[in-house]
Amino acid sequence: MTLPSRAPETSPRGSSGQRSPNDLPRLIERLHRRFLDVVRLELARLGIEDISPVQALMLVTIGAEEMSVRDLIERGYYLGSNASYNLKHLVEAGYVDRAQSQRDRRSARLKLSPSGVDLYTQLRQMEALHIEALARSEAEMADLEATYRTLRRLERAWTDIIRYDALDLD
Repeated sequence: MTLPSRAPETSPRGSSGQRSPNDLPRLIERLHRRFLDVVRLELARLGIEDISPVQALMLVTIGAEEMSVRDLIERGYYLGSNASYNLKHLVEAGYVDRAQSQRDRRSARLKLSPSGVDLYTQLRQMEALHIEALARSEAEMADLEATYRTLRRLERAWTDIIRYDALDLD
């Protein structure tokens, strides 16, 4: 799979022409939307028209595990009503098997069906190809790893703000 040449950066800049760290949340949002577009293209390439990119990402979140709906919501940071709607669609489309928990009848357990496992495998291969395209040298891989560490640190900081109403970014 070949990727097109990189488009010029069009991120917003302050009046001095410099990028501002305050633009980071909007950049993350734009990246998420762009990634959903990439997943949409991949689904179309695979001839899959019965699920959305968000639903495909839910399959990736479930992966090879069996988990509760609550675990899926917490791990994927989905809203409850959106997760319920999307899960219902994934079950109806035959990608996810949903069963009542043996311990708690109010809770449901989720796992991928055979067609869900097939799609999961294809999506993970697509992700791997995109990472390979981003990191073709040791320097690019180091940049990607640094970006990952920075984003994880930002995630932890924002999680702490939510959990503890604290603003300590160290």
